[in-house]
Amino acid sequence: QVQLVESGGGLVQTGGSLRLSCEASSGTARRYTMGWFRQAPGKEREFVASLNWIGSGIYYADSVKGRFTISRDNAKNTVFLQMNSLKPEDTAVYCCAASSLFTAGRDRRNYFAWGQGTEVTVSS
Repeated sequence: QVQLVESGGGLVQTGGSLRLSCEASSGTARRYTMGWFRQAPGKEREFVASLNWIGSGIYYADSVKGRFTISRDNAKNTVFLQMNSLKPEDTAVYCCAASSLFTAGRDRRNYFAWGQGTEVTVSS
């Protein structure tokens, strides 16, 4: 079983940037597709971005395309989410997730392991 721990959240002004990290406990995590999801207060969890274990098959939600970048460092069992040009509507708890499916993509049902999340607040 892989455990995921996110970090890097915080309070930032509109237009600012944050870099989230997700570290996996198991070395085998480098073989998983990794995704980022977010949940705003009163809303359902939504897909943000994902990429497979070789760093291809990258998908983004339309709302973050061009502003967010997902990447991974398999040597460090870590996945990153670089978030630029942040908007108040990006405010949410961001969670990373792992899937054994090469093409897990946007469907959260494809992910079997989840982190506790890190909170991002964008002030206007």
